[in-house]
Amino acid sequence: MLRIASRGSELALWQANHVASLLRPTFDRDVEVVVISTAGDRNRDVPIAQIGGRGVFTKEVQAAVLDGRADLAVHSAKDLPSSPELQPPGLVLACVPERADARDALVGSTLDALGPGATVATGSVRRRAQLADRRPDLTFTELRGNMDTRVSKVPPGGAVVVAYAALQRLGWLSLIAEVLSTTVVLPQVGQGALAIECRAGDDATLAALAAIEHEPSRRCVDAERSWLATLGGGCDLPAGAHCTPDGRLRAVLASFDGRIVLRDELDGYDGALLATRMLDSGGSHLLAENGVVR
Repeated sequence: MLRIASRGSELALWQANHVASLLRPTFDRDVEVVVISTAGDRNRDVPIAQIGGRGVFTKEVQAAVLDGRADLAVHSAKDLPSSPELQPPGLVLACVPERADARDALVGSTLDALGPGATVATGSVRRRAQLADRRPDLTFTELRGNMDTRVSKVPPGGAVVVAYAALQRLGWLSLIAEVLSTTVVLPQVGQGALAIECRAGDDATLAALAAIEHEPSRRCVDAERSWLATLGGGCDLPAGAHCTPDGRLRAVLASFDGRIVLRDELDGYDGALLATRMLDSGGSHLLAENGVVR
């Protein structure tokens, strides 16, 4: 039996079962999903940044693989910390299957249709800062919970922001008012992609996962993660990056209020180079203002 550790939300279970469906044709063992509760799921009313930001949706799932309750873990790549020092010893990022659309989407209203001072609900400081840069008149409120909870909390006359891929995977495309261009809101690092971890040295599982690796997606996710790791932040920062399969890497780092927005891009997959360039051109000062000690 090949056991897949997953969070218990509807979206997480879709992702785990999707990976199971990819593995079954190439693997000679049965595949089952093992549901794991995480800190991020247990504290749905608390902003992610306040309960630790990085790793709140992954640590317990990773522990299940390390202690043998499961053989691999399926994460949303955006939830997986990018810094090598936060990677649990004994685990490897073994596989990134083909990535879905990385963009964000609005439910409830298009951006242009939102009236002056309209409320946008989002738990992401990245989304908030970039939308505030585009529409400084908007008002923002926190949003947490599973996808069904989020899309049910559209403020009167306002909108909520969620990942397009999540709506697509759940079959909820009819709820979308607008898919936001990456020129308006750059996605979170790894958004739309799945990241699969297993134990280092588990050759049978590594071989099975190698068969479902999508190299263009892996190359882009690695570039984005390298950018964030070099920057020294995580999902609790107003920062985003997106790499296209043709090798265009774009990134944004902002102040929490969106008044300062630093953007840069390069041709290629060198996330560390792009991050270093942004740090040298004002990013270090911006990170200090955001409370990040490098």
